[in-house]
Amino acid sequence: MARDAGSNEPTREFPGYPTGDDLKARSSATPEWSTDTPGDPGGPAGPAGPAAPGGPGGPGGPTSGGDGPGGGGGGGAARGLLLLLGAAALAVVVLLGIQATGILPEFRNPFAKEQTDRSQPPLLKSIQDLSRYVAAEGNFQVVVDTQNDRRNVPDFLLNERTLFVGAGSVEAYVDFTKIGEGAVVQSADGKSVEIKLPAPQLGETNLDMEKSYVFAEQRGLLNRLGDLVGNDPNRQQQVYQLAEDRITAAARDSGLSARAEENTRKMLEGLLRSLGYQQITVTYIAA
Repeated sequence: MARDAGSNEPTREFPGYPTGDDLKARSSATPEWSTDTPGDPGGPAGPAGPAAPGGPGGPGGPTSGGDGPGGGGGGGAARGLLLLLGAAALAVVVLLGIQATGILPEFRNPFAKEQTDRSQPPLLKSIQDLSRYVAAEGNFQVVVDTQNDRRNVPDFLLNERTLFVGAGSVEAYVDFTKIGEGAVVQSADGKSVEIKLPAPQLGETNLDMEKSYVFAEQRGLLNRLGDLVGNDPNRQQQVYQLAEDRITAAARDSGLSARAEENTRKMLEGLLRSLGYQQITVTYIAA
């Protein structure tokens, strides 16, 4: 049977249905938007290019708030964190404002340092009647430099060196209780008087702990380890005693007793002249 001229052309093939591999490839590919203009539906479709970012509210463009696919999680977490920080700052400002008005009590540090005094009340042991005239007082300062070490042992292992600055005072006084009978002799006309007094004495050295301090201290490794095992609370007592001894020796050589004799004589002369005596003689007797 003869065929027409057009029948010699091959039969058009129908588009084949996509297989499983084709479906996977299409699903993994990024969808592309057509660049055909909406006003030209009959125009030829050009090759699909990358989609132009749509404006706010435009078709296919991401929204202005970052809520599109893949951008909503990070933006929401950041917004929530900012809101939390803002609320905390607002709460602090409100609390400070209320505290300034005096409605709430003052905020205090929960870890502030506290001191508890468990001292016992003072016990009166004795009372002494004093009849001394303090005629002079000397203020002294001494630098004590002591070192305790061992022979043939390095200083970084066993060494104790303390540099202590001690400040103290010593009083010079005349004890009127030691005035015996016949110590005061008055003339017949009542215009002159002679007084014999005991020589001035030096009181105990009073070390002022508020003005005394440890300037520097060096201790060896073994000494520090010994402090961890059992620290000696009276370790500085030797330094204090040495400072007191140095101040006492300095007071003896300072002429403090001679100043006390002069001041006592002037005090008695002024007192007795007011009583009508014209000539006053004061002598000191060594004990």
